[in-house]
Amino acid sequence: MLKPRPTPTRELVSLDGLWRFALEGGPGPLDTALEAAVPASYNDLFTDPAVRDHVGWVWYQRQVRVPRGWAGERIVLRLDAATHHGRVYVGDVLVAEHTGGYTPFEADITEHVRAGQEFRLTVAVGNELTGVTIPPGTITVSADGRRRQTYLHDFYNYAGLARSVWLCSRPPVHIQDITLVTGLDGTVRYTVETSEPTPVRVRVLDAAGTQVAVGEGATGTVRIEDVTLWRPGAPYLYELVAEIDGDSYPQPFGVRTVEVRGTEFLINGEPFYFTGFGRHEDTPVRGKGHDDAYLVHDFQLMDWTGANSFRTSHYPYAEEVMDFADRHGIVVIDETAAVGLNLAVASGLFGAPPRPTFSPETYGEATRDAHAQAIRELVARDKNHPSVVMWCLANEPASNEEGAREYFEPLVELTRELDPTRPVTYSAVMFATHDNDRIADLFDVVCVNRYYGWYIATGDLATAEAYLERDLRGWAERFGKPVMMSEYGADTQPGLHSVWDTPWTEEYQQAYLEMHHRVFDRIEAFVGEHVWNFADFQTAHGIHRVDGNKKGVFTRDRRPKAAAHALRTRWKGLAGRKPANPR
Repeated sequence: MLKPRPTPTRELVSLDGLWRFALEGGPGPLDTALEAAVPASYNDLFTDPAVRDHVGWVWYQRQVRVPRGWAGERIVLRLDAATHHGRVYVGDVLVAEHTGGYTPFEADITEHVRAGQEFRLTVAVGNELTGVTIPPGTITVSADGRRRQTYLHDFYNYAGLARSVWLCSRPPVHIQDITLVTGLDGTVRYTVETSEPTPVRVRVLDAAGTQVAVGEGATGTVRIEDVTLWRPGAPYLYELVAEIDGDSYPQPFGVRTVEVRGTEFLINGEPFYFTGFGRHEDTPVRGKGHDDAYLVHDFQLMDWTGANSFRTSHYPYAEEVMDFADRHGIVVIDETAAVGLNLAVASGLFGAPPRPTFSPETYGEATRDAHAQAIRELVARDKNHPSVVMWCLANEPASNEEGAREYFEPLVELTRELDPTRPVTYSAVMFATHDNDRIADLFDVVCVNRYYGWYIATGDLATAEAYLERDLRGWAERFGKPVMMSEYGADTQPGLHSVWDTPWTEEYQQAYLEMHHRVFDRIEAFVGEHVWNFADFQTAHGIHRVDGNKKGVFTRDRRPKAAAHALRTRWKGLAGRKPANPR
């Protein structure tokens, strides 16, 4: 799905701003005094706990005027996301419905509106998570009739219209999609899909706007002479302009390759070592609402630490984030919203009786179908981003349990079919070891989440170091693939200090990270380190968290803890290269 862009043949109107908002309603005029910001999660905007804790549908509404110059054009509504379910009404007519809270969807409303006239736009957004959604969850009803949502992911279930809404025009015959695959010799293989069969032309422009290649046909290959590659930290973007009679669309791209060879991760044929973070789209008041100011500042802070990459934990991020990463040379591991596919977590946290994660009664074919659709939509949206170097299909699934292979093998095959150019991974939970994991051989890179020194051997970093090294060497020796740490971290209260190894202090977080780095540098197959987390973030209420997860090296309002300075010292000297093995 092409991102809306203003072009000589297309226009778009932002529908961001204040919308009428209600917990109860329908496509008719909303009877409410409340207004909600778009883009933003609605949960933290209001003081009424009934809004924050609401389980079910909410209603957004506003009047929209179609520009008078759009007569004869196709008129399209585009929602960048509706978390987790969306229904869109023009007047009283349902024009679109979508499940999946982090990928875009659209509706052609040409037959329902007129150029120059107004219409009533209503968007219903549902936040319910069940056993057949990605991510999954459970809804219970208390004795007094209140509905309660529980889930197994450790971040708050923010909901609403957290990304932009657009009104777009397109020519009657238009370009629908573009797919690009590049080679180090400057070759660009392209496929252009159109709404009707029609001749296609393509032009490639360099960063200065100079034409450097041309081609004809809906599919083909062009070659850029003296190509400049897109590199981590040194990005260079070209633009492929697809043209048909009456329409054109510019698709930015970078020329680069990605490959796993033995125990190395290669970008443009050169070994690459990941440094950076797992992150969250999470800020005060906005929740998961996209904010350009935070986007710029967060990338500045990552650059300040020397980070060269991040994982979109645990869902696809806003397209503005991906575009920014392309332009600034930050490498991205792009993840689906499949977090919480592990019922052993519920047993560990809540003392619930153990249940199999993968079964017809728990997460079965319907869940896998939803997961497959999430993969299709992620790849379709992000396939042309040079910053995206790997697809991550799930975070901490029960990969050690019976049924895991039957669940994941078709999903891995689907991902490779959709995009054979990028490696595929998942992030393994603590319960999954190199001895009992059932699926790691299906993937290209072994990513592990480990918390030795925090959840295990808490406060005992000497024991934790021995556990960690034995664990990582086991993965490397069994699978013979690149290994990276996709999560490691310790909750830290800013301003809490001690001369001893005391958990929650800033000194302990720094010592904890330094211990991990000593181990990483001793593992030859190791290819990267992503600290959990970039910044503190909000979680569900409960005794396990005090005002959220505090594993950030920055506070939720982006003030550095001592660990941020320590990471800066380490990463500024690495610049994408693995440290020399001291053994």
